[in-house]
This record gives sequence, structure tokens and C-alpha cells, in this order.
Amino acid sequence: MAAPIVEVIEHLVAGIVDNPDDVNVRAKQTRNGELFEVRVNPSDLGKVIGRQGRTATAIRKVAGAIAGRGGARIDFVDVDRRN
Repeated sequence: MAAPIVEVIEHLVAGIVDNPDDVNVRAKQTRNGELFEVRVNPSDLGKVIGRQGRTATAIRKVAGAIAGRGGARIDFVDVDRRN
């Protein structure tokens, strides 16, 4: 079920940022469930998070609605971060 959520997150984030080619969403399985790691250009990180985290919260809510019962955990990181 991760594929549709990944596509939706990529689409939403790419529409917000100045460097849509740098957007990369990866699904990771953790012991707490599925985690979606969103990597963006460092200059776009503020846009994705938004004022007081409102944009990030909105993206999380949309992804959670698509994910259904289990919800969706999303981590926003810049492309310079290693791991």
C-alpha cells in the first residue's frame, strides 16, 4: 500500500518546493510501522515545514487519510543529511 502514498507525498511536496527534481520519498519499515522519509533540497526545507509546521501537518493529514487505519508517519529531511 506504500506506493500510492509515496506518489501522493511526492506530488504534494513537488508542488510546494522550488527544486521539485530534488524531492525523494522513501518508505521504510520500522518497528512502529511504516515511515515515509521525504528528502528535499536544503533551501526548500522551510517551505515544506511551513510556519509553525502547518504545511508539514497538512501533508501528514492527507497522507494519513490515504493510508487509512494505520496512518502515516512522515519525516522531512534535507538532501545534505546523511543516512
